[in-house]
Parts: sequence; C-alpha cells; structure tokens
Amino acid sequence: MLTILGFAMIATFLVLIMLKKMSPISALVLIPALFCVFVGKGAELGDYVIDGVTGLAPTAAMLMFAIVYFGVMIDVGLFDPIVRGILGFCKADPMRIVVGTAVLAAIVSLDGDGSTTFMITVSAMYPLYKRLRMSLVVMTGVAAMANGVMNTLPWGGPTARAATALKVDAGDIFVPMIPALAMGLVFVLALAYVLGRRERRRLGVLTLDEALVEETETVLVGAGAGAGTRSSGGAGSGTDASRAEPAPGGDGFQGLDPHRPTLRPRLYWFNALLTVGLLTAMITELLPIPVLFLLGAALALAVNFPHMPDQKARIAAHAENVLNVSGMVFAAAVFTGVLQGTGMVDHMADWLVGNIPDGMGPHMALVTGVLSIPLTYFMSNDGFYFGILPVLAEAGQAHGVSSLEIARASIVGQPLHMSSPLVPAVYVLVGMAKVEFGDHTRFVVKWAALTSLVVLGAGLVFGTV
Repeated sequence: MLTILGFAMIATFLVLIMLKKMSPISALVLIPALFCVFVGKGAELGDYVIDGVTGLAPTAAMLMFAIVYFGVMIDVGLFDPIVRGILGFCKADPMRIVVGTAVLAAIVSLDGDGSTTFMITVSAMYPLYKRLRMSLVVMTGVAAMANGVMNTLPWGGPTARAATALKVDAGDIFVPMIPALAMGLVFVLALAYVLGRRERRRLGVLTLDEALVEETETVLVGAGAGAGTRSSGGAGSGTDASRAEPAPGGDGFQGLDPHRPTLRPRLYWFNALLTVGLLTAMITELLPIPVLFLLGAALALAVNFPHMPDQKARIAAHAENVLNVSGMVFAAAVFTGVLQGTGMVDHMADWLVGNIPDGMGPHMALVTGVLSIPLTYFMSNDGFYFGILPVLAEAGQAHGVSSLEIARASIVGQPLHMSSPLVPAVYVLVGMAKVEFGDHTRFVVKWAALTSLVVLGAGLVFGTV
C-alpha cells in the first residue's frame, strides 16, 4: 500500500504542477500532507516536516547567502567581462546563444555547485533571450542538462556519495567515466545546436545593436529584480539608478547599466580573488558551504558597500529571489519529510529492486544505470546513494559485478536529477529565468532522460559500466 501511495503522491504532484493547477510551493506542501493522512500517520506530520526542514536547513542557508553573494558580484561588475565575451560570440544569433548557454553552464559547473552555475548563467543569458523573444525554457533546459553532466565531478556530490556508500575511491569511479561523460556533454552541445537552429528559424538573426537596448553593451539581469520594478533604497544608495529602464515594446526586458553606480572597478581584482578563494574553499571543503557563503556575503557587502544604507539597498534588491528560493526549499522539505518519514520511499525502492528479474543479475550495472534515471529524479541523492545503491551493489556482487561498475552506472542519471523538484538549485534556475516550473519540467524531462541514456550507452561501449 505504501508503495502505491508513494508513486501516487509523486504522480499527483507532477500532474498538478505541469497542468498549472497548483503552484509548486502549494503542491509541495499540501499534496504530501494529504497523503500523510491517507497513510494514517497524520498525527506524525509535524515530526516529519520538522525532520525534513532540519535536513534541508543548511541547504536553504547556503542558497540564501549564495544568492546575496553572487547578486552583489553581479552588481559590482565581476561578470561583465564574461558577458562581453559571450555577447561577442553570440552576435544576437539564437543558435549561438543557445550553444553559448550550454558552454557557459558547463564551464561554471566546474565549481561543483548547481545554484552558483544557474545564477551566473541566467544572469548572463537572460537579457538576450528576453530581448530576442527566445524560448526561456530552452535556456533553463540546456543549462540544467549541462550542469547535470558536470555534476558528476568528484566534488560535485553524487560521485562522492557513491564512493562513500560503497567504500570505493571517487577517482576510480570518475576517471574511467570521463569518456562517457564527455559524450554526454557533446550530446548536450549538439542538442543545444539543434534547439538553437530551431529558434533561429523561428526568429531570424539580428545584429547586436538591434538586439540590445540603445547604448547598453553589457547586460545582466538583477538576481533579485522583478520586471519593471525599482528599489526604494535611500538617497545616495545608487539603487534607483542602477537599473536601466525596460526596453521599448513592453517585453519587460531589464538590463544593468554599464555605468551603474553599483559598479566597483577599483575593487575588481579583490572581488575576483574573493570569488576564486571562495570556490577553492568549497572544493577543498575548508568549511561547510553554508558557512563559506555566509562569510563571503558579509565580506563582499562590507568591502564593496561600506555604508549601511548601501548594504541595505543591495540586500533589498535581492530579497525577492532569496525569499522565493528559500521558501521553495522549505516547502520541498515537507515533501521529502513525508516520503521518508512514512516509509514510502523505502517501500518504493524495495519494490523496484525486488522486481528485477533473476536473469538480469549479471547485468546489474546496466540495471543500476537505468534505475538511476527515474530514482534520482524522484528521490534525493542521499536517499538513492545511501539507501538504494548498497542494495543494488550487493545484488551485483552476488553475480560477479564489481562495486565500481555499479558506482559508475549510478551517476548516469544526474542530467535528469538536476531538474528534479527535490533539487533546490532548480528553483534558483526557474525563479531567476521567470519560467514556470511545470513548463520547465515538460520541456526538459525527455531531453535530460535521453542525455542520461547517452551517457549510459557510452559507458557500455567504452566498457566502464
């Protein structure tokens, strides 16, 4: 019964948000609460929610301060040279813009953090998509898939979890998988090219001068700015003047003025070194990531905006996005708390593993790879790698399949996982891009699943899975 209710709860959630019958926050809270009552454990709902919130609180804190940190870095102009380079490559050609989105997302993903990747990618690319009236779900889908492939880096999370769960070396998992993952990234770039060609046929190609608003050379979207809004910061804060007016045509396009008062050119190298140091500390795990972003945000604000009114104005400018993302994370905590607390996720996993035919035993690596695609979408990485993977590995060992092969196969589902409703970073992506989560889901699921299958197929061809 718990197995059926678990699948029914997930299906109900996905259908309601894809049909736009409920907002993601409402669905993430109300659907699991209702199913918790169906299970007969309504009295324990409070405990399940508190457990879920406790588990995701560090993630919510990390996202809150990461948004503030990178929002400040955008305001002060740290990423302006990157955007100029992208604009030079894209030349207002939809095909180049989509490919550039994939390339930028893949490069920034080297830091191992999806939220960072999405903040930088959307900030750089959103104005071009908006101004050219390109499909924003193409941007979110391509960015999510590129990040999903790169999320398999040893410091990205899944590989480290697989290594820990099966007590093997992360390098022994990742290095042999590089050719297969490279094929996955090539597929994402090829898909970006095809989608870009489709957008080019639909929209045509403009010159950069036609695409961008008047004299604006460097365009960024404010990480927390809503279309057509201005902050009410005090005089001298530079807040009202920091955003360009919406472009003609009423499309809500907003860019940041290249002469905006928030720019800090004299502090450029300080901000660059601070960011490099922060990312290095993340990779080396010097301190927990939430603590690093908390310290980084405080230092960035204090140095770039030493006056209190200016600091308040910058925080207010990004408050909308902070609230949206953190609210979504805590709502997701209800969903995961009920799934785990009621035991539904365990029953679902046992049912799936128990229905593997005996004849598939010698092919458990392939089975693991196939199962990783839906399971990492419907479950957290922790739940899959620490709850399901050891069971699959044990079944594989009984048929002579090594734990390393199982571990390598387990990471192929990450391109789809990065668009899971249980991944907090995806709400940063759709929130900043102003895309409905249901629209993003409808677009990306088929392509991301195909990307995962490409990685799995390449792993089989190269003999690493």
